Amino acid sequence: MPRQIGGIQARVEWLGAAAYIAAMRALPLERAVRMGARLGRIAMEVDRFNRPIALKNLEIAFPELSTRDRLAILRGAYRNWGRMAAEWSHIRTLDRSNIENFVTYEGKEHWDDAERSSNGRGIIVLTAHFGNWELLNVAHSIYGYRIGIVNRVVRNPLLDKVVREARVAFGNTLIERKTGGMTAMRLLRKNWLVAITLDLDVRKGVFVDFFGLPASTSDGVARLAIATGSPVLPVFMVRQGATAKNKIKILPAIEIQKTGNRDADVLENTQRFVRPIETMIRAHPDHWNWIHRRWKTRPPGEQRFY
Repeated sequence: MPRQIGGIQARVEWLGAAAYIAAMRALPLERAVRMGARLGRIAMEVDRFNRPIALKNLEIAFPELSTRDRLAILRGAYRNWGRMAAEWSHIRTLDRSNIENFVTYEGKEHWDDAERSSNGRGIIVLTAHFGNWELLNVAHSIYGYRIGIVNRVVRNPLLDKVVREARVAFGNTLIERKTGGMTAMRLLRKNWLVAITLDLDVRKGVFVDFFGLPASTSDGVARLAIATGSPVLPVFMVRQGATAKNKIKILPAIEIQKTGNRDADVLENTQRFVRPIETMIRAHPDHWNWIHRRWKTRPPGEQRFY
């Protein structure tokens, strides 16, 4: 759990966020998204703390690209965050009557296949901090699919309260990380969907290949899939150009290895789960959260990158 802030700092951050939300809500969603992209571009210029981390990650992931090309990807990522924040400001205005104007499905047949093969054991929705991942879960629930979201606490408790309320506004439920495994299993047994992001560095995980380097990755999804037999379905939100339109791109369910050797199966399945995440990032590099220290934890004896 990230260390939360309080006092004056929390209030100042909240006032800035509240002002941004109010300004975006005053605009039609399409105009807000365009404005958000412009503000995101400005944010990149002033964000001297996170930009070096992002550029190091881009160097690791795309060593063949020039510095100019990596900067272009990063500009696109900041614009994406600006668009995402603008859309988040309008989340409460979305409902079943208008959601198709902004979010549609691609690959829905893979979802239907997973539902059939699930036999009432729910579906593990594998995703990442990619595109507008907040809108991804909300849009699912507006379409009628209840999702249990493994919740990551926002450092500012005032913002955390607002984010939590938005995440559950349309019938979703939050899974707290301390009891995440047991709660996820209970929801899957009730034929719920459980959405888990698998693109963050963890101190205690398994090392799998990610962009050609070992990356410490949670083994929780693999253990959950083996224990429940629930299908693991890769699902990502992909923006259509620079517009306010997004597609929920659904890939085929990932085949789960079960040899009886639990440690080997956990490692192999985690590697299988990470592959579609890398594939989507390569296809849409401006959609991913490059400022996260993804390769922070190193195998014993390896030098740190950050």
